Amino acid sequence: MNKQDLIDMVADKTDLPKTKAQEVVEAMIESIKSTLKNGDEVKLVGFGTFSVSERAATTGRNPRTGEAIKIAASKQPKFKPGKELKDAVNK
Repeated sequence: MNKQDLIDMVADKTDLPKTKAQEVVEAMIESIKSTLKNGDEVKLVGFGTFSVSERAATTGRNPRTGEAIKIAASKQPKFKPGKELKDAVNK
């Protein structure tokens, strides 16, 4: 499923026009992005939790030359599925 498929499904389930369903989906995605950018979590009970974790700086190797390279510290988005989502997938 891609973003357009999700928009179509939301439109069908809510009887909204596709343009309104697109606005809803995009608003939800933007809300999650901005919340994570601020360092907060998004908890959707039964679905899961979106959070941000910090990845420390490390030293790696260039596979072609074997030369040491520095890999900068970064923040990584994470998703932990909730119990209801896990149960739905495993049925």
